[in-house]
Amino acid sequence: MQTEKVVDHIVNWLKDYATKAGVNGFVIGISGGIDSAVTSTLCAKTGLHVLCLEMPIHQAESHVSRAQEHISQLKTRFDNVSDTRTDLTPVFEEFKTEVFFDGDQATIEMALANTRARLRMTTLYYYAGLYKLLVAGTGNKVEDFGVGFYTKYGDGGVDLSPIADLVKSEVYQLGTFLEVPESIMEAQPSDGLFGDTRSDEDQIGASYPELEWAMKMNDTGKTIEEFSGREREVFKIFKRFNTSNKHKMIPIPICEIPNNML
Repeated sequence: MQTEKVVDHIVNWLKDYATKAGVNGFVIGISGGIDSAVTSTLCAKTGLHVLCLEMPIHQAESHVSRAQEHISQLKTRFDNVSDTRTDLTPVFEEFKTEVFFDGDQATIEMALANTRARLRMTTLYYYAGLYKLLVAGTGNKVEDFGVGFYTKYGDGGVDLSPIADLVKSEVYQLGTFLEVPESIMEAQPSDGLFGDTRSDEDQIGASYPELEWAMKMNDTGKTIEEFSGREREVFKIFKRFNTSNKHKMIPIPICEIPNNML
């Protein structure tokens, strides 16, 4: 990958899109992970206003410290970057008092995790409306179009996706070029939706390099029967997520009414 050219291309794309949309810049949620660090740095390089937003909900301390380190570094490097912190923990806890819990513990835990993501989306759009900004998405190609590893109308609810055509390894290449803090470069990828340090790999059952391989194999039309051992296991994991999360990756189904009924 021609890293410098890719960076320039994304920055110019962002700036052109924002200018044509008549907005002042971008708002982005900072999680302490590589995707939000790279995306926010790319946005900062446009020279437009970038609002970095922390939105903790019972967040693991390691995630908080990495997010703060990145924001501090970004503000030092770019005078167009500002930040704010909205603690959503009280909002989340109040929400829990108004809903009932029905089902097994794993189902409840997942529903609450997705609720966290949707509360953050709502907060991002509040500030976007307040300051006339676009919500910049942080999803990469494997998450967005491979396994659908994001919350529908949560972190999937954005205005534009700067790095969605890059697989995770390419995002890391950009991270090195953009001088993302070492603590973030070395951290295990995590969605941070459970209030602990569980990684994406813990949840999915496969690493991002493995998922990149599986995504490439799937694109060539390979089938599960063509693999054995760990490769077979990884490909099955990819296919399961890709199939079950397909509803996130395609347009909302529309019930089209025949002309002779109208």
